[in-house]
Amino acid sequence: MTRAFIFPGQGSQAVGMGQALAEAFPAARLVFEEVDEALRQKLSKLMFEGPESHLTLTENAQPALMAVSVAVLRVLEGEGGWRLADKAGYVAGHSLGEYSALAAAGALALPDAARLLKLRGQAMQKAVPVGEGAMAALLGPELEQVQKIAKQAAEETKLVCGVANDNSPGQVVVSGAKAAVERAMAIATEQGVKRSLLLPVSAPFHCALMQPAADAMEEALANATIRQPVVPVIANVTAQPVSDPATIARLLVTQVTGTVRWRESVLTMKSLGVSKALELGAGKVLAGLVKRIDKEIEALSVGGPTDLDAALKALM
Repeated sequence: MTRAFIFPGQGSQAVGMGQALAEAFPAARLVFEEVDEALRQKLSKLMFEGPESHLTLTENAQPALMAVSVAVLRVLEGEGGWRLADKAGYVAGHSLGEYSALAAAGALALPDAARLLKLRGQAMQKAVPVGEGAMAALLGPELEQVQKIAKQAAEETKLVCGVANDNSPGQVVVSGAKAAVERAMAIATEQGVKRSLLLPVSAPFHCALMQPAADAMEEALANATIRQPVVPVIANVTAQPVSDPATIARLLVTQVTGTVRWRESVLTMKSLGVSKALELGAGKVLAGLVKRIDKEIEALSVGGPTDLDAALKALM
């Protein structure tokens, strides 16, 4: 049996995340202290106490979610008496979760991952003025139909619109200029798509409008130390395993403007023999998506002390 550890992306953050873990386990506290020190910011206080409006800022949410994911892993390793490579054949993360996966697998040092995500969040926010971009989830249609809808919207409005996330069958997200995304939603309705909804995000992630952020990350990653991960990472933009540090850096740059191919990533893991996926960190979004993509893969979410017994049992 092969397992994968998977790591959530933006949207899974919530005030209080990681607090119970930190109160119960010194290993978790150490992770949060190390991230606070790396960022010269009391991010852990913001995570535990809010306000929510500050936590949801992209530059805070991204390193915060990574910190919780790594804290969960450190507690599991400490309680179970094993290391990640003993229990998982692959790691993968959704968008910023790819950095969590790389930190978990030893490709990025924890302080470097925190600093890179802080910069990534700032660069993404700066790339497009607030209110000019948008993202929308189209529920029901498959990827190919949404690609055509996004292309038509872009051509009609002469603005950017593309597929940002292929999350699961019937859940595809488009991103781009606000008018183009709204047009895509209208086209979807015309084509009989029953539901599409604007997402509460502060920037249009994973589309061509993010090119300034991709440039900033290219510079930052060129100066970052990336090691070979202890297990391969399934990359967002290729949905294939990668271990070469130079390739990892290149794909992280591409990821800023590219589509998060999560559905395909899960199917790749299945083809590689993965039968169990453990989502480490805040929320339960990815475990839910995995179950929708392939019901044969057993998916479990681990975010706090109450989840540990079931997780440790699943890892025996």
